[in-house]
Amino acid sequence: MINQQLLQPKSIVVIGGSNNVHKPGGAIVRNILSGGYEGTLRIVNPKEDAVQGIKAFHDVKEVPPTDMAVLVVAARFCPDYVEYLAAEKQVRAFIIISAGFGEETEAGAALEQRILDTCQRYGAALIGPNCIGLLNRHHHSVFTKPIPDLNPQGVDFISGSGATAVFILESAVIKGLQFNSVWSIGNGKQIGIEDVLQYMDENFDPATDSHVKLLYIENIANPDKLLFHAGSLIRKGCRIAAIKAGSSESGSRAASSHTGAIASSDSAVEALFRKAGIVRCFSREELTTVGCIFTLPPLKGKNFAIVTHAGGPGVMLTDALSKGGLRVPSFVSPEDEPHADEVKAAAEELKQQLFSGSSVSNPIDILATGTAEQLAVAIDFCENRFPNIDAIAVIFGTPGLKQIYEVYEMLDKKIRECKKPIFPILPSLHTAGPEVAEFLKKGHVNFSDEVTLATALSQIMRTPKPAAPELELYGVDVPRIREIIGGIQENGYIEPGLVRQLLMCAGIPLVPEMVSTSKEELAAFAAKVGYPVVAKVVGPVHKSDVGGVALNIRTEKHLMLEFDRMMAIPDAKAVMVQKMLKGTELFIGAKYEQRFGHVVLCGLGGIFVEVLKDVSSGLAPLSYAEAYSMIHSLRGYKIIRGTRGQQGINEQKYAEIIVRLSTLLRFATEIKEIDLNPLLADPKDVVAVDARILIEK
Repeated sequence: MINQQLLQPKSIVVIGGSNNVHKPGGAIVRNILSGGYEGTLRIVNPKEDAVQGIKAFHDVKEVPPTDMAVLVVAARFCPDYVEYLAAEKQVRAFIIISAGFGEETEAGAALEQRILDTCQRYGAALIGPNCIGLLNRHHHSVFTKPIPDLNPQGVDFISGSGATAVFILESAVIKGLQFNSVWSIGNGKQIGIEDVLQYMDENFDPATDSHVKLLYIENIANPDKLLFHAGSLIRKGCRIAAIKAGSSESGSRAASSHTGAIASSDSAVEALFRKAGIVRCFSREELTTVGCIFTLPPLKGKNFAIVTHAGGPGVMLTDALSKGGLRVPSFVSPEDEPHADEVKAAAEELKQQLFSGSSVSNPIDILATGTAEQLAVAIDFCENRFPNIDAIAVIFGTPGLKQIYEVYEMLDKKIRECKKPIFPILPSLHTAGPEVAEFLKKGHVNFSDEVTLATALSQIMRTPKPAAPELELYGVDVPRIREIIGGIQENGYIEPGLVRQLLMCAGIPLVPEMVSTSKEELAAFAAKVGYPVVAKVVGPVHKSDVGGVALNIRTEKHLMLEFDRMMAIPDAKAVMVQKMLKGTELFIGAKYEQRFGHVVLCGLGGIFVEVLKDVSSGLAPLSYAEAYSMIHSLRGYKIIRGTRGQQGINEQKYAEIIVRLSTLLRFATEIKEIDLNPLLADPKDVVAVDARILIEK
């Protein structure tokens, strides 16, 4: 429940405000005052007559009616303060800094619930408890530093952890990233990250609101709400990046002890972010770097020009961009590039305007002795003379021999003039600290490390647009699926015939097969489809572990021997015979995650799934765009595409099967696990060879 009293209070009372700015009660008063708050600030402190120049009330009963209260007192006192202030002083917004609530004990959780009940009863907004506060352009109700520069086009930052928010702000301020608001939701008892996004989405004004949102998430309480409002904001022109902490087992324990939250499955988080169009980050540096990139004009292509006066960083940036799927095309030998002759001639002309020994191949190295004017010339060529370039990275520091104000003044001018985005990489934060600070004051950002920049750029480029909310049935036979599911009486792995029926209802191509306890029937089937065939035991879940798979059976005699051997395996119920196919092994699977729904996984089969864990995930139901994004994000994608003279697979049919399976799952929530492993793929077809489905009703 976010209201105007929280966002733009005309009056604020700090319960527990003090003169000691080294404690939260004093620091929050200092920050509100230094932030230029234009409303009425009141302080309650029973031991002080004045707090930082403001007359203090000794008792809360003396306070006039007030819009918002900030509580910086022991947890046990908070519920009574909230009750009194809401009932008697018409307070309709509370920020509770205090800790000692549900994140620690059951008794604390009961105190927290009392506060929530009161706020709900009086229609009051609640931030916290256990948070650093709320910072926006109207009031700086936080007790921490740094306080970043604030403007309407800055970043909206929402964090589930107060301490982590401070560290992220530290990382951002150094880069010059500016903010519009900072929300520390703490335990998020009433207002969580999803609720803040909902408010921003439902009240979004493209002319006045920030278009960049950064999130630090420890618990996804409502995946559907996060997906809906994040996707909606992105479709409206916003860009969102997030860290989700607690993805590993030990990390989950850490998150739980800190916020009273339970971390979600990492594959589900990955799938949710992909569907929403959220750029996923894994560190504070990566998050703030992505935030800085978001403040620049968006990339319209993958080709970078690098202008530097130091060869090493240029090479490292080239390597990192290339590794991330971006390109640094040559200007000297651009035979495979469009406008090759034009580019080659421009490169030769540029070389004549630089010092002898400079390189114009790309990276363009103007040497350590290069001047501001030569840097400007190189940028102009990248902007106007190299048509195959989409963005420019400029690396310029100093060995400390002279000041470089004029270089950064020129860079400021070029960033404002050029239509292509320019990424400034100014590494000399200590030696050229004053020059960098002056550059940042002009509203720019700085990427001091070129590899971190390249990693963040690659992550942004890999993130798909939000998936369309509409569901396409793709010819999936929903009534028949429900009929089959309805007829299953017991939980567990269902028999192969039902697996086959469900997959056929979804239009998933299957290898010809027969399941039987009759030698004669299986022999007749093998003769019909043609040898070689594969035999598999039916019954044991892990067929390979019990010797229940035989490949390349070429004669009826061999098939009969394998039949007898497999039927002797414990728990064997029948034998399945399939036409033996060749191709690249693929994998598709899905698992039902509570609150998220079905998480669909895809990857290469065999060792890539079992050992290398090279899979990507999406949230059902999936669109074709999501399926392609999943396939392209695999480390082994080069095998799917074709490499070293080997033909690639039919990527379109692979994507289609992923989509069809996800649509099946949308209408069969009783399916808790499903594996299609392997599918065999070649340039023409993709066919499911083996599958199993776990049902729980």
